[in-house]
Amino acid sequence: MQTNIKLTAALLSLAFAAGNPAHASSHREAPFLTHSPKVDGTDFYMFRSYGSESDSTVTFIANYLPLQDAYGGPNYFDLDTEAVYEIHIDNDGDAVEDITFQFDFNDVINDLKVPAGGEMVSVPLKNIGAIGPLANGTDNVTSRQTYTVTRINGVRRSGNSSSVTNSSDGSATFMKPLDNIGNKSISDYAAYAADHVYSITIPGCTDTGKVFVGQRREGFAVNLGEIFDLVNTNPVGPRDGETNTIANKNVTSLALQLPISCVTQGTEPVIGAWTTASLRQARILNPSPTADAFTGGNNGKKASVQGGAFTQVSRLGMPLVNEVVIGLKDKDRFNASHPSADGQFATYVTNPALPELLEILFGVTAPNKFPRTDLVSVFLTGVTGLNQPASVTASEMLRLNTSTPVTATASQDSLGVLAGDNAGFPNGRRPGDDVVDIALRAAMGVLLGNDPDAGDNTLPYTDGAIVSASDFDESFPYLKTPIAGSPAN
Repeated sequence: MQTNIKLTAALLSLAFAAGNPAHASSHREAPFLTHSPKVDGTDFYMFRSYGSESDSTVTFIANYLPLQDAYGGPNYFDLDTEAVYEIHIDNDGDAVEDITFQFDFNDVINDLKVPAGGEMVSVPLKNIGAIGPLANGTDNVTSRQTYTVTRINGVRRSGNSSSVTNSSDGSATFMKPLDNIGNKSISDYAAYAADHVYSITIPGCTDTGKVFVGQRREGFAVNLGEIFDLVNTNPVGPRDGETNTIANKNVTSLALQLPISCVTQGTEPVIGAWTTASLRQARILNPSPTADAFTGGNNGKKASVQGGAFTQVSRLGMPLVNEVVIGLKDKDRFNASHPSADGQFATYVTNPALPELLEILFGVTAPNKFPRTDLVSVFLTGVTGLNQPASVTASEMLRLNTSTPVTATASQDSLGVLAGDNAGFPNGRRPGDDVVDIALRAAMGVLLGNDPDAGDNTLPYTDGAIVSASDFDESFPYLKTPIAGSPAN
């Protein structure tokens, strides 16, 4: 694709997404969330569905609970039943959600026991026998989770709400598969997980969609440890010259596939979206929790009691923003904020720290053009002619033009718009878009062209850990089967 105004504008949005060295998109990025990993949003994807899926739909994937070790039993990685997880959609450009899909989780306890010396004793494990591959194979399971999905029209806490239901039986309750314990417990995890992909009826929508919530293999690629060690790598080396240090981790995905007609408004094809998680304001710890509470009895005392209004503690739209743009002192504030209030973080955009750090660490010349207005307009509004709505309020979120033609899997370029693939980042984000390299190059001034203050802006900056569409499935929910906690016997 020839360099032109549209491409230049598209790249502007990338630069804000890399105000510091590229790290995992949003893994353990804010101080408070290190205490609450179950509500830590790690990545957010939004793209027009491709592969074997209908391109008349949009796929949303919100990943939570970072850096899961597959062997992390016996509790593994359930989501927080005291939290609400949400995907918000703004379809008129005013920086306020018009549609929210809210996920609520519930524990289902089956107090399985075995005889031991004349006593029936509760078992200490998630399961006491093989599971699956069908979703109804729960007789051997001691603890699992179900969830509901609610569509909210208007502002998320005060809009009109209605239940998303299973198209097959009308139920409003869906099952979350157990995590991939190992091959002895779940012999065919891919089939087991696929049985938890549900066709859904969405209030206000003519066509059906799909939902899946469960563990998947981590899809983000980054040379994480060396990046955090003062960028202890070669930032202008080969794109595949380093190790993806989180390749052996899992993550939990909340995935929705929705008809385009269900998420757009009128003739406007551009939507913006972000994901959040919220907790109750108050928590009281019980020094003497009782077993009856765990098994569902009425007289038991839980380990903690939550109360008060829900308070947002996690937020993710564009990748890398809170991880590497927002200063440490403001990371919790960003997580609690709303896109409509993003002006408070403007200094992090106009005066980014990354170029100065790389200049010190590697002797490259950073752009010397302040304020960095080249980083501002498109990050906050979308790209004119690509993914900017007709009317827009400046705000940070992932934006997608749902009328942009899909790029077939084999033809997708991991550098997205930077390489002429307009169906890629920053026009939404597909799993195979290498947002680290794209953002890093833009932050180092690629948009400034021949400006005398552009510095070494033509170097091919990279973290050395590459990702592409071939690393993912071609069907919903796209992210690969999670790593098993133990090998086959």
